[in-house]
Amino acid sequence: MRNGNGHLGLRARGVSVTLGGRTVLHDVGLEAKPGEVLALLGPNGAGKSTLLKALAGLLPYEGEVEIGDVAAASLSPRARAKRISYVPQRSLLRSALSVEEVVALGRYVHGGSFGGMSKNDRDAIDHALETAHADVLRGRIFTQLSVGEQQRVLLARALASDAPILLLDEPTAALDVGEGMAVLRLIRTLAARKHTLVVVLHDLADARSTTDRALLLKDGRVVEQGSTADVVSADPIRAVYGVKLIENARIGFEPDSGPAGAE
Repeated sequence: MRNGNGHLGLRARGVSVTLGGRTVLHDVGLEAKPGEVLALLGPNGAGKSTLLKALAGLLPYEGEVEIGDVAAASLSPRARAKRISYVPQRSLLRSALSVEEVVALGRYVHGGSFGGMSKNDRDAIDHALETAHADVLRGRIFTQLSVGEQQRVLLARALASDAPILLLDEPTAALDVGEGMAVLRLIRTLAARKHTLVVVLHDLADARSTTDRALLLKDGRVVEQGSTADVVSADPIRAVYGVKLIENARIGFEPDSGPAGAE
């Protein structure tokens, strides 16, 4: 496995974020370990994406974030980017770059540029494209790809950085069933290779099937955290979503006061 920075965990203590004069994240703590997938769960506006961006260093925050045993605040932006890579839900790229050029952007943290790649840079790009099952897209224009194809390329760009910690913001959003399942399988593959993954998810069934631990947010506060099976259970789900959890062959939900058998 390629991983120039070894296996690193991620820890946060007392993380709060204020935007526009309003505190939107309150005193959040979490820990994610190598080989583990940590889900960030909660309704819209709970603070999931805000927390992920704070962990990535994309938003100012109060509190402490540690990458391995090092305070994230003590690292330069480049040093931090070598350790932790953020994958947005959708890319803002509008230039007509090829897939290979987009993935090569992940090597900038190592000083590489597409016009002057070292053998190590090119090997990293090839490995990332192969791992993300995006190698067949190499010569295509990124902006002409489907949403699912773009998501695989964004994952490849993150992998090309060799960062051991990956932060994924709703990686299955707007994907069809097949594309979403492929991304979830890739997440498990990366965990098996000892990456540390923190993933924002909306689908609680996906969280139960794919992640090891979960943190449940509501109104910017932690309601529950622990094993995903414990967090995605009757009482926490009722408290946060106001619905009853139904577990038969698959997870389903119904209004908390509604008739049984919904979904």
